[in-house]
Formats: sequence, C-alpha cells, structure tokens
Amino acid sequence: MTQKKITWKSVIFGCYKTNNSLPAAEALPESRQSTSFQRLCLSDVSNPSSPLSPDDLSNSLIGSKLHVFTLSQLRVITSNFSRSNLLGEGGFGPVYKGFVDEKLKPGLEAQPVAVKALDLDGMQGHKEWMAEIIFLGQLRHPHLVKLIGYCWEDEHRLLVYEYMARGSLENQLFRRYAAALPWSTRMKIALGAAKGLAFLHEEDKPVIYRDFKTSNILLDSDYTTKLSDFGLAKDGPEGEETHVITRVMGTQGYAAPEYVMTGHLTTMSDVYSFGVVLLELLTGRRSMDNTRIGRDQSLVEWARPLLRDPRKMERVMDPRLEGQFSIKGAEKAIALAYKCLSHHPKARPRMSFVVKVLETLQDFQDSLVGPFVYVVPNENDSKEHFGNGKRAKFEEGKDSREENGQRNNYLGWRHWIKLPMSSIAYSYPALYKKCEHSLNSSKNHSEKEE
Repeated sequence: MTQKKITWKSVIFGCYKTNNSLPAAEALPESRQSTSFQRLCLSDVSNPSSPLSPDDLSNSLIGSKLHVFTLSQLRVITSNFSRSNLLGEGGFGPVYKGFVDEKLKPGLEAQPVAVKALDLDGMQGHKEWMAEIIFLGQLRHPHLVKLIGYCWEDEHRLLVYEYMARGSLENQLFRRYAAALPWSTRMKIALGAAKGLAFLHEEDKPVIYRDFKTSNILLDSDYTTKLSDFGLAKDGPEGEETHVITRVMGTQGYAAPEYVMTGHLTTMSDVYSFGVVLLELLTGRRSMDNTRIGRDQSLVEWARPLLRDPRKMERVMDPRLEGQFSIKGAEKAIALAYKCLSHHPKARPRMSFVVKVLETLQDFQDSLVGPFVYVVPNENDSKEHFGNGKRAKFEEGKDSREENGQRNNYLGWRHWIKLPMSSIAYSYPALYKKCEHSLNSSKNHSEKEE
C-alpha cells in the first residue's frame, strides 16, 4: 500500500477543516491531528517541489493572522524608504521606521512600525524571510516582537513589526558617550529575554532560536525585552530525537561549542548563547573584541577563569557601574552565567530554571560602595595623597557593604587607579573627612576674625 506524499497545501489548508472532512489520502499524521490549533513547522511550507505563492500564503492560516501590505503602501509608511528613517541594517537588510494609520490600512490601529526589507544581495534570502513569517506569524508572547504584516511583490520581500523605541540591547549596552545601564535595568532585560527563550523551548513543538545575541534583543521605552529576527530559527527535535542536524550558522562568540564542532543543534545551544549575553550584561564587554589581544578577544575565554573564583568578582563586573549593584545579586548572576556556559550541554540549566533564578534578582536594589565625592586637589594634597600620579590603593568603608550583605574582602571599585592632577570624581571616605575638616577649620578661623 502506497502512501501519498503530504505537501504544504494539504497541511495549510487542512487546518481549516475537521479531520473527518479531509480525504483519507490527505489526512494529517496522528502527531498533527488535534481539535486544538497545531503550529505549522517551517518544513511544512518549504517543500521545493511545491513552492508557496503569495496568494497561497495570504489565504493560509498563517497569512490570515497578518496584514498584507503593498509595496506602494510601505513607501508611504516609510516616506519612500527615506534615509532619515533608517534605523539600522543587518544581515537581512535595512530597517526603516514608519507610521501606519487606519486610513492607509483599515482595521489596523494607528502606530509607529519598523519595516525590514530583504536585501537581495545580502547574506539572507527568501527562506529566512519565510521563517520569520512562519514563526512570528503563529507565536505570540509578551517577550517576542510582534509581526504585524508582510509584503511579497515580485522580488520584493518586506516585514512589518511593532516599533521598539529603544532599539537593540547592543546599542544600549555598548554605545559610547552614554550613561551606563543601571544594574536593575540589566537584570530586567535578562529576565525578559530568558522568558522569551523559555517560551520557545517549552512549546509543544519546541523552537530553537539559534541566533540569540544582543543585536536581536529589542527594548521598548520602559526596557521591556522582546526577541526579534527569527530568520535562523529551527524547529526543535521531536519524539525520541535528541538534536537537529543542521548547517552551522549564527554569530561568532555566541554559538555553543558543540554546535560549532558537530552541527548538532539543541535547546541547550540557546542556553549557552544566553550565558554569553548575560556575561555581556555583567561585564559591559562584547562577546568578541578584536581590539584586544590573544584569548582576551573572546569574552567567554577571558571570563571563564574569573567566574570560578568569587574573590575575583570585581574584575568581572562592568566598571561603569561604579559599584552601584547588589553584591549578592551579582554573585548569583555570575554563578548562573557560569552554568549556562558549561562545556557540557547536559550540565547547562533549562531556561525555565534560568527564569526562576533571575526572578529572585529583581528585588535586589542598586547599592553604592562608599560615598561619592567631587574633589579638586590642591598642589599639597596632590603630593601628599596622590604620589605625583603613582598608583594609590584605597580602602573603602564598610558601612554600606555590611548593610547590603556585601563581603568585607571586596575592595572598592576604584581602589586601583591613576589619579590625574585635575578635577576628579572619587569615592573615598578618608578624603571626604579631610575635606570636611578643612571646611570646618576655615569656618572657625573666620568666626574668630569676626
């Protein structure tokens, strides 16, 4: 008895019918028969022998949830793809900001949007464009970016997303001449990203994100995290399968070592990538930095020996935080990153466990080690206290550390610096007392003269 081959058409349009209404030869496999909605896999609609057309997509279950835009509508939305509206450009292509209203698209709430256009000469193509529609057209979660619609005209492929006001985590974390992200904000971002990954991994049909990195984590105005760019996402293993074998793709510095070596992809590959991003949030350093030398170019290689030793925590933490974070919270976050970055995939935690740990860190408030004082040293103070520019080692006060459960063996975050012979900002209790004594002496002297 021969079995008729199942095509994407039998799968997509079969979703509108009950199982009894399907011809016997085109009935869905038992694993896909359900009275409830069954998510379509990318493989269901990517059969080369039965290519998908624009009409097929718009009439499918996936297309029915999305708005179909024309190219002329998107030109109006983006002011003819004006350079002034360009938000950025990645492997997929340029992304433009635009605005859509009900007059242009009836039934769609007026709102700012982000329009991503496929670069025909770029690194990604129609398959990645289709993957975005298949996954984001069906998956809805507070920590996944919302796909509003798409455009498919001739060779043009465009996607329309909700607009995320603060852009990517990469821009917020690494841009120059900007205030450092506070500790509490970093932990909020980490938790939101973890919840997004956990949702993907715990679906009935698991999804492996495969390209988890700071540039794919978007932030709205209140730093709510949403995962974007599902072009490289893959359906996870089903049944007794333990992994998916695929071509190695992703971004250097984020990909799990076993995936790079073997091409075996699992949800634990995403957990490793999450560990890298968490480490970036803790250190303020990029996953790969070619301006550094040797092993220091790789954030993981540089940090791994430090993560094992709690006494070296101060070397791990981003110096731009200037000690304004919870020591206990940082210890837990560092330990979590270390687990996620394990060489052995089975030793890494599930994302549901990661979420639970990060939820406990949301209550830890930013703390400052010692008072923060602005000091303008005179010539005598400079020679006495600063040793003509030589390194000076300072002990920080214990009060704030003890109140926040901080260990006494951790020194202040500026305890080894070269102090310039000019105005400086420095947290140093002894110097503060000296300045206060000098002010009081001057005040007393003035009173006597009067």
